[in-house]
Amino acid sequence: MLSPCSPSKVKEPLSDYDIVIIPGGFGTRELQSDVEFIKWIKTSETVKLKVSVCTGSVIFGAAGFLLGKRATTHPIAFDDLKPYCLKVENHRIVDEGSIITARGVTSAIDVGLYLVEKLAGSETKAKIATQMDYPYSYLSIYLSN
Repeated sequence: MLSPCSPSKVKEPLSDYDIVIIPGGFGTRELQSDVEFIKWIKTSETVKLKVSVCTGSVIFGAAGFLLGKRATTHPIAFDDLKPYCLKVENHRIVDEGSIITARGVTSAIDVGLYLVEKLAGSETKAKIATQMDYPYSYLSIYLSN
């Protein structure tokens, strides 16, 4: 039986975290216009690595983190992302250094393994991919210079 879980922190500034990951979903359409929510997301400005999956990139865009950068999202949300970034890329993963965006929900596995490789090396990534029985390599990645 699962025990109830309660958050230990709510709406605390995100600035003390090493990584902030924002998932996507239909709720992002409404949240991108939620002034208080976006104000909270902006507290992650100094976080060294920000990552989104699917339409989570729209949230980073609304916070101003994608200005002058390339990004990706689920294909049905390309038009939602366009006003927030330099260019919407048709890639599974777009790495702009301090911000990494991943395409649709299935790209969560790709970006997870990509982060493992970036943070812990290719050998660790390979071990995890083997353990997961994930035989695929990244299909397309945009890396900024």
